[in-house]
Amino acid sequence: MKIQVDVKRAYEEAAKGDGYRVLVDRLWPRGVSREELHFDAWCKDLAPSPALRKWFGHKAEHWEKFRDEYETELRSEEQKERMRQLVQDSGASHITLLYGARDTEHNHAVILAAEIERVARSLRKTSKQGG
Repeated sequence: MKIQVDVKRAYEEAAKGDGYRVLVDRLWPRGVSREELHFDAWCKDLAPSPALRKWFGHKAEHWEKFRDEYETELRSEEQKERMRQLVQDSGASHITLLYGARDTEHNHAVILAAEIERVARSLRKTSKQGG
């Protein structure tokens, strides 16, 4: 089964087609209650480290270095295992990552979505080889 991973601001309304909705910010989005968010999981440990998040500060001029550093963080065995668990927990072919940042292009959820898809592909290859 192919996993599709999308990203969506936490402030946007939930849609039927969102699939498994996962908040991926380390901090809860301002002004949104838990009841309003409609999420299935909160994976704050998949967010960038506090030091990297603070350094980035959502400054577009830091984007390239931020992306490289965050990808490095996500490729640790611990983070890969968290992503594998998320894919398994979703039990679906569609995951929507929720984030609070205003910038829809320069935010960690975009990077994380690509990494989760990569991990899901490797899970499929492993299961095909094993079965």
